[in-house]
Formats: sequence, C-alpha cells, structure tokens
Amino acid sequence: MEQKIHQGRNVKRFREMLGIKQEALAYDLGEEWNQKKISMLEQKDVIEESLLKQISNSLNIPVEAFQNFDEEQAVNVIANTFHNNDSAIGFVINNHNPIDKLIQLHEEKIALYERMLKEKDEMMARLEKLIK
Repeated sequence: MEQKIHQGRNVKRFREMLGIKQEALAYDLGEEWNQKKISMLEQKDVIEESLLKQISNSLNIPVEAFQNFDEEQAVNVIANTFHNNDSAIGFVINNHNPIDKLIQLHEEKIALYERMLKEKDEMMARLEKLIK
C-alpha cells in the first residue's frame, strides 16, 4: 500500500493541534512570511528541508513528524491526543517531546507574542501622539 505523506497537511495538523494561528507561525518564520504564504505552504505535498527545519523549531515538533506521517498516522495521533491526555505525539515520535512539554513551550511562546503585541501597541500609541 502506498503511503500518502503530505508534508504541508502535516504542518497544518500540528499547527492547529497546538492552537497556533497561521499568522503566528508566519510571524515566527520572519518578515517575508504572512498568513497567505503559510496557507499556500500547507497545500504543498513536499516542503524544502531547510524550511521544514524552521517550522520544526517554531512548533517544537521534530522534522520527522512532518516528513513521515501518512494520513492514517496523523489522524491517529491527533485522535489519541484529544482522547488520552498522555504524550500521544511523543509516543509516536520515539518518545520525544511529551505533550505536556509541548503545551508548556507553546504557552510560553503565546505569552511572548502577547507581550510583543502589547509593546507594539504601546509604541504605535506613542508614535500617534508624536505625529499629532
């Protein structure tokens, strides 16, 4: 039976499972990225390895997860993650990165984004005052 590995769809699955919006991933990947480019990326069967490594670092998911998960595995991991609270992703990916650690890392990242957005808003308010 032929494996159906769709790297873009795997990126999308993990990103959504971790509750990360396309905009946040785009922000993490750098200035040349935006929500639309992430959407297009998630439609690609194959993603360049250097880019997969960046996404891997951003989402804290091993590159191998994006490269090796076929349709059935990815669905099973996601189903297991929602039905039993232990480390479903870690279990499938050779017991690395238990889900609790992933959640903690992403909560820290969200807090950082929120701080950065607040600082940006404050800076915009100061600039608006200066302009007026």
